[in-house]
Amino acid sequence: MEEKITISLAQLNPKVGDVSGNAGLLRAARAEAIKVGSDFVVSSELFLCGYPPEDLVMKQAFVRHIMDVAEQLVAETADGGPAYIFGLPFVEDGALYNSVMVAEGGRSHIRHKVHLPNYSVFDEKRLFLTGLFPDPVTVSTSAGDLKIGLPICEDIWFEDVCSHLKSCGAQILVSPNGSPYETGKQERRLAHAIERCRATDLPLVYVNQLGGQDELVFDGASFVMSSAGEVQIQLPAWQENIVHTTWSLTQGTATCLSDDKALLEKGLAATYQAAMLGLRDYVRKNGFPSVLLGLSGGIDSAICAALAADALGPEQVHCIMLPSKFTSQESLDDAKECADLLGVKLDEVSIEDSVGVLEGSLSSLFGDLPNDITEENIQSRLRGTLLMALSNKFGSMVVTTGNKSEVSVGYATLYGDMNGGFNPIKDIYKTEIFALAAWRNSHFPVGALGQKGKVIPVSIIEKPPTAELRDNQKDEDSLPPYDALDDILSGLVEEELGFDEIVSRGHDPDTVKRIEHLLYISEYKRRQAAPGVKIGHRNFGRDRRYPITNGFRNARLKG
Repeated sequence: MEEKITISLAQLNPKVGDVSGNAGLLRAARAEAIKVGSDFVVSSELFLCGYPPEDLVMKQAFVRHIMDVAEQLVAETADGGPAYIFGLPFVEDGALYNSVMVAEGGRSHIRHKVHLPNYSVFDEKRLFLTGLFPDPVTVSTSAGDLKIGLPICEDIWFEDVCSHLKSCGAQILVSPNGSPYETGKQERRLAHAIERCRATDLPLVYVNQLGGQDELVFDGASFVMSSAGEVQIQLPAWQENIVHTTWSLTQGTATCLSDDKALLEKGLAATYQAAMLGLRDYVRKNGFPSVLLGLSGGIDSAICAALAADALGPEQVHCIMLPSKFTSQESLDDAKECADLLGVKLDEVSIEDSVGVLEGSLSSLFGDLPNDITEENIQSRLRGTLLMALSNKFGSMVVTTGNKSEVSVGYATLYGDMNGGFNPIKDIYKTEIFALAAWRNSHFPVGALGQKGKVIPVSIIEKPPTAELRDNQKDEDSLPPYDALDDILSGLVEEELGFDEIVSRGHDPDTVKRIEHLLYISEYKRRQAAPGVKIGHRNFGRDRRYPITNGFRNARLKG
């Protein structure tokens, strides 16, 4: 006889450390589940504390607070309503685990994570103890008892945990996840999920976190997969969502009867969504009322202004044009047109007189030494000082605008244009910045709060990049063309290739040697840079951790 049950997937946006607020999100999701007669509500990994909590979980008072709030949630299920399934750090016999709690009927069951990731952005082994292989948890449903296997996030990337759960009688796999976004990540998640479902002949409920947390952004994109490895339910990415799914429970076999698959953004659309959500949550979760940024008439500040307007709304974005004697009329016109298209406020504050004052103050020490990068950096640092003064006065966070190509080779001024609280394009190479700008002009991102249609002047996209810190300056005066530079950097940073391998792509050996040198000597700058959204699989900081003091140069082996 076929009996039906309802499972609610709660793809929500928790805030790290806000335990009471996160519990409130769970309660609201359960209230929705009660309306449809759901049997249980599933949320994401370490949901109660937010993911990743990092060293917060080393603070005993924080963990005690989590345990107290968890007990309250358990007690609330005594009303006979839907069960909770949520992640939390859990203390057992004095040891701390990354765990999942099943709360039903005023009682709780705990299962611990087995595979603790310790690569890329993860370092869970320094925080948590490895759990034993978990047995299924039996939950009472409207169709009778259901044995649920609970592999937590990384546990489904390996065969052993799910096989163990199957051997112990699990009828369904329910996996809370805290899987951060990076390019191509969803395809890898699905590949592992397909392997687990087909090997165990069990369906899978996969619930992933949503939202930005410092440099990480979580795309959600939760799903339900059949025992044959077919996606039956696909939640949208980049949006909070509570979805109620209907299942049959026939002779111990659980089968999802719902069929609703959202389309997921890919390519430039996904990159833009990641940067937009990462900026939005960084600003909102840290309590900033608005943002400001220098709008130069160049491509980087234009795309950052567009991201800010889309993330927060044009009324919360204040742009400042800071011209010097080297700023062209074209740049002034482009900045104004860009601000008008975006609908953001634009003010102009000239730095020409201030530069003269500073150079005059230093003239007795500089003597007859010729002008060089020193005078260029004075301009950049003055701009940074003025933006930070406005930030201090009005409380707005400064958005900094250096792309990954510039950040890689140090073409950004420390305490100047690197000033700011957050950088949405920190992990995006220059060539992709141009592509993103063109994409945004012809697409309106889902969830965006900005203007529809063209928002970045075509003249900004088409003109040669320049910092305008001296007469007739162009980026390619001292750097190779960006398509060549980005390919070299991709080889050095993303792929960790050697000198010969990069040269074999058709690049000039001396150019590769110089770019590698610039990459290594700029590490000290990157350590002092603002956080920014992780997009690729080797972002600076969390993924790629190089020493500042570093004498190795692979290119010198051929020098």
